[in-house]
Amino acid sequence: MPATEPRRTELDAFHESLGATFTDFAGWRMPVRYASDLAEHAAVRSSAGLFDLSHMGEIHLRGPQAADSLDHALAGRLSAIAVGRAKYTLLLSEQGTVLDDLIVYRLAEDHFLVVANAANVAVDREALTARAVGFDVEVADESADTALLAVQGPASEAILRDLLTDAGGTIAGVAAEDLTALGYYRVLQGSYEEAELLVARTGYTGEDGFELYLPADRAESLARRLLAVGGERLVPCGLACRDTLRLEAGMPLYGHELSRDLYPVQAGLGKVVALRTKGDFVGRAGVESAPTEGLPVLVGLAAEGRRAARAGAEVRTTGGETIGAITSGALSPTLGHPIAMALIHPEHTAEGTALVVDVRGKDLPVRVVPLPFYTRH
Repeated sequence: MPATEPRRTELDAFHESLGATFTDFAGWRMPVRYASDLAEHAAVRSSAGLFDLSHMGEIHLRGPQAADSLDHALAGRLSAIAVGRAKYTLLLSEQGTVLDDLIVYRLAEDHFLVVANAANVAVDREALTARAVGFDVEVADESADTALLAVQGPASEAILRDLLTDAGGTIAGVAAEDLTALGYYRVLQGSYEEAELLVARTGYTGEDGFELYLPADRAESLARRLLAVGGERLVPCGLACRDTLRLEAGMPLYGHELSRDLYPVQAGLGKVVALRTKGDFVGRAGVESAPTEGLPVLVGLAAEGRRAARAGAEVRTTGGETIGAITSGALSPTLGHPIAMALIHPEHTAEGTALVVDVRGKDLPVRVVPLPFYTRH
């Protein structure tokens, strides 16, 4: 059987025009880099980068019982967030393991937007639809019609403020002072070229930044305006630097630090599960009865030199006992030494513990360090 062609975002030709190199990611053809991973990474840490994240999923819940439906379906207490705010949460299996990690925005009292990882959109849609039965709510997957652009980095606010004044009236409902006042995990609603625009102060890089949701057919226009306004301050960025940025920030990636084989507490996300602040929900009984004692837990690892451990590499004690595996690893462009996240036996997670990682058949000495590896100042 011939391989299925990866899907393309609305910006595919735009990326080609900028000289992007592509990769297949979660069934999508996505730009992995334009020129240099390191240069793109550095741009986000020092100025700003522009990302196309249109492979992500956007699932809307509308109706009088939208909040109640999400309280039942998800691990967090979504009914408690105010309009204009967002919350990081988890979609759990009946057994209490992680099906996906999500960001949920409350756009109105009866309207929520659930943003899903690209590989999990179908799973999330089906789960949210099934769990909405009996509630007065409509679940609509609008992923195919929605684009997502991210502007990330310390110059991101200045660039977006310039966009508001430069866009010739095509952006409405978002004022520069509102943008500056917008807190982390907050969202503004406006319009671009007379189509709905959401401006959220969220991101996946460890830097200040914004994520812009709009109809897919407006995406290229907005991307070109952003690059024109940003000038030398804004660099197109691919998935390669997005991965090293999120790793430095200690942010989990589904399929690496999170999976349907792992409980939230193993990834340090036990507090995301609202056991104390709400009643029953799908996965609660599984979490409460989970046999988590002795299961691997997530830690940060750091090493000297230039050799980096990659996902799947074996982690051992200095005495040679296998105690876990690397989930993500890279040579940190910001810190200048190898870093990794790993799931290891809880007896060996104390800060400073000396361990060994197998890097292509050679031992790499590492030590346990706190997460995140990098925090913006």
